[in-house]
Amino acid sequence: MGSDPGFLGSDPGVILWSGSDPDVIQGTKQMNIKRIKPIAISLPMAKPIKMAGVELRTADNVLVRLETDKGIVGWGEAASAPSMTGETVESMMAAIRYLVPTLEGAPLADIAGVSDRMDRALYGNYAAKSAIEIALHDALGKATDKPVYELLGGKRRDRIAMLRMIAASDPAADIKEARRCKSEGYVAFKVKVGTGDPLHDAQRTRQVCEALGRDVLVCADANQGWSVDEAISYVRGLEGSGLAFFEQPVMGHDLAGMARVAAASSIAIGFDEGLHHLDDVRRHHEARAGKGASLKTIKLGGIKPVLEAAKLCQTFGMKVNLAGKMSESWIATAAVLHLAAAVPSLDWGVSLTSPYLSEDILARPLEFSGGHAQVPSGAGLGIEVDEARVRRFAIAT
Repeated sequence: MGSDPGFLGSDPGVILWSGSDPDVIQGTKQMNIKRIKPIAISLPMAKPIKMAGVELRTADNVLVRLETDKGIVGWGEAASAPSMTGETVESMMAAIRYLVPTLEGAPLADIAGVSDRMDRALYGNYAAKSAIEIALHDALGKATDKPVYELLGGKRRDRIAMLRMIAASDPAADIKEARRCKSEGYVAFKVKVGTGDPLHDAQRTRQVCEALGRDVLVCADANQGWSVDEAISYVRGLEGSGLAFFEQPVMGHDLAGMARVAAASSIAIGFDEGLHHLDDVRRHHEARAGKGASLKTIKLGGIKPVLEAAKLCQTFGMKVNLAGKMSESWIATAAVLHLAAAVPSLDWGVSLTSPYLSEDILARPLEFSGGHAQVPSGAGLGIEVDEARVRRFAIAT
């Protein structure tokens, strides 16, 4: 398995679901949204995670509990990501509360129409909107007895390789962790960089690549941590290392800087914080500023916009990574897994973040083993939320 193994495969023969017209989903035309409740939670992490400019010790997220007039409950989630989306737990709670009067009474099956209502009522705030949109998909799946991936056009894959984060910022510790995880069955790894000297980080990354070998995917992520010159210094130091791609080396708005880094090395450059709309995929492609994208529901506004972005990436010949924000509960993880089952291709893997939590809020955990995750097969997201656990971790806002 080389630097671009395509280990999750693709199947261009599957026709993706193209809309959410109430008339095409039988039995739900008279079902409406009755109540939407946002819930702020803080979940404990197994250990602190260092990223460029921040150390995370808890996962501060917002859940959405959506109830229909027939008593069906759907769940959604969005993570706080002020440096990525500009949204905090407090702002998401305020945005969802602001949107509630506009959405209650709307038809459940018309997810596209509900999303349009949200956009007309409130500019931006895509993470808050994504929590509602995920809850709509969960409830609609339960109402039609279909897994969410069926609402998206069908399942292309059911066992998903997980990108394991390597983030100790210490070569010996990173190598030990990487080898341990590979022995457990992981086939994809992401080295967190951008917190120190680029040449030192390049050497550390190269050591991880050498320790893991060429039969797995290894990438790196700077989370906007460097200047253009620093990023070029780093990526040139990784030539011949087998690094599959280098994600978001500079500030997301710096398209010209991304293009300079991309031109400086044969290593593929990916964009993450620079992607918030479908047009951003086009802009990076036209500027030759990236060969692939990290797609997140909180950036694009939900499940369906991520699917559309993945289809656009396929059109442009760009690679796709699906990711959660650090760290989401298993609600958001389930949404990512349904997307992973449905998107056309997934050459750059899936970054699931709930495994970095020490506690979660599901009655039964998702199936993770051997570095892979099983796509939930039940109706909706295929999960059962433990509301007592939700109350335990809820925080006031």
